[in-house]
Amino acid sequence: MRVRPSVFESGPRDACLAALFAIGAQGVHEDGTSLVTHFPPGTDLEAVHAALTAADPSAVIETSLVPDVDWSEAWKARITAHELGALTVTPPWLAEGRDPARTIVIEPGMAFGTGEHATTRGVVRLLPARLRVGDTVADLGAGSAILAIAAAKLGAARVYAVELDGEAIPDAEANVQRNGVADRVHVFEADAAAILPLVAPVRLVLANIISSVLIELLPIISLSLTDDGSAILSGILYEERETMLQVLAAHGWTVLAEDAEDIWWSVAIAKA
Repeated sequence: MRVRPSVFESGPRDACLAALFAIGAQGVHEDGTSLVTHFPPGTDLEAVHAALTAADPSAVIETSLVPDVDWSEAWKARITAHELGALTVTPPWLAEGRDPARTIVIEPGMAFGTGEHATTRGVVRLLPARLRVGDTVADLGAGSAILAIAAAKLGAARVYAVELDGEAIPDAEANVQRNGVADRVHVFEADAAAILPLVAPVRLVLANIISSVLIELLPIISLSLTDDGSAILSGILYEERETMLQVLAAHGWTVLAEDAEDIWWSVAIAKA
C-alpha cells in the first residue's frame, strides 16, 4: 500500500502514519512524499481505507498485490546506516563494530527521526560546525531524540529534548539510554514555546518542525539564545526556501549555512 498524505508535513503525514500503525502495519517506509507499507492477506482493506481517510480526507491511497514474503524481516532491508560526516546513524542490527562515540543507534519506531528522512540528515550534517564542546542545546520537536543524541555525542554538556507528543516519549527515552547519553540528554513532554524560555539561555537550538511552526517559534528562539548562539532549522520544503529567507531576514537572522537533500531544505542561522 502506498499513501500520499495531502501535505507531507508533520500534521497530515503523522496522522496517516499513526493510522497505519493503529490498523496493523508492522513497518512503514517513507518513499519521497509517500508512506509505503504492507498488510498480510485477509486484511480488511476497506477498514484500512476508512482509517486513513478519517486521518486525512485528502490522502491518495493506492493498493497492489505483492509477492508473499516475510515482511517482519523484509522491511529492515529498507533501513540503512547513514554516514553523516562526524556521525553515523544506524539501526541496532547494523551497529556492530562501529565506534559508539560516533554512532547513533536508533530503534525504528513510531517516533519521527530514524535517520531515514532528509530533514534529520540535514540537521546532523550542519551540527558539527555549530556546536562547541560544553554547549547547552535545546532540541524542539525531538521525536525519537536523534538530534539531541547527536548533540550529546558531539560534546554538548546538556541537551533538552522537548517533544509534545506523549506517545513519542518512551521511544525517545529508550534511545537516550541505548546511546549512553542519559547523563546529558533530558527528555521533556512539553510545548516548545512554553519550555524554551524556562531552560534558557542555550547556545544552540535544533528544530526539525514544519515551516509554519518554525516561523511562530523564531521570536522565542531569539530570546532564548546566548549572545553567540545559533539555531538549525529543518522540516522546510526546498520550494519554501525563498519565503523562509525573507522571513528570517525580517526577524533579524543571518544565514550561516544551508543543506539541501531531495525536496527538503535545512538552514543554520544566527542573530544579526
